[in-house]
Amino acid sequence: MLNGNKVLGIIPSRGKSKGLPDKNIKELAGKPLIAWTIEEVNKCNIIDKTIISTDSEKIADIAKKYGGDVPFLRPKKFATEAAKGIDVIFHAISLYEKEFDIIAYFQPTSPLRKEKNIKEAFKLFVSKNAKAVISVCKSDHSPLWANTLPEDGNMKDFISFEIKNKNRQELKSYYRINGAIYISYISYFKKNRGFYGSRTYAYIMPKINSVDIDDIIDFKFAEFLIKEGFND
Repeated sequence: MLNGNKVLGIIPSRGKSKGLPDKNIKELAGKPLIAWTIEEVNKCNIIDKTIISTDSEKIADIAKKYGGDVPFLRPKKFATEAAKGIDVIFHAISLYEKEFDIIAYFQPTSPLRKEKNIKEAFKLFVSKNAKAVISVCKSDHSPLWANTLPEDGNMKDFISFEIKNKNRQELKSYYRINGAIYISYISYFKKNRGFYGSRTYAYIMPKINSVDIDDIIDFKFAEFLIKEGFND
C-alpha cells in the first residue's frame, strides 16, 4: 500500500514471441526470463497484489513455480501480435479497479530491474506528487546523429550543420524509455488512455538495470551481465 492507496502489479507475458521464440520462459542464467521479474516485484512490499497476465498455460505453470499469481488466462483477443500493452492493462483494470487505486506495470523483458529500482520509482511518484511515473535511461547514442536515408543512400542532409563537427560530449543528453517500470493512478491511466500526461514524471534508471530483451543478442548480453555479477 502507498499512502493509503492499494497497488496492483501487472506482469504481462504473451505465449507467442516472434523475435525470440518462447522468450518469456527461455532460461536466462539458470531460471526462466519471467522469473527474474516475478521475484524482484514480489520483494517490494509497496505492491499489494501482483498478477501475471498471460494466455499460455505453460507460462502460467512456470510463473506459479516462481511465486507468480495467475488468476486467469488472458482472452485470445488480447494475445495476438496486434494486441498492445495498453489493451492488456485495460483488461486487468476491468477486473480489479474496484479493489485498487494504482497500477504498476512490469515487462518481463527487463530482467535486470531490481527491487531497489521499483522502490525508487515509487519514492519519486510520491515526492513529485505525480499521477504517473515511467522509467527511462540515458541513450547510448544521441538521436541528433541519426536520420532516415533516401533509397540511394545520399547523406547530404543526414545531420544538421549545427552539430556536424561537434564531439559527443558537446551534445545534450537524451533519454529513452527502457520498458522496465510504469506506475499510474488508475483514474489517470483511464483518462489519458495510457501513462503519458501532464503529471507524468521520468524515473532515471542506471544503464546496467535497463537491458530490454528483444532478440537473442539482448538475451546473451543480459546473461553475460548476470553471470559476471554486474547486476548485483
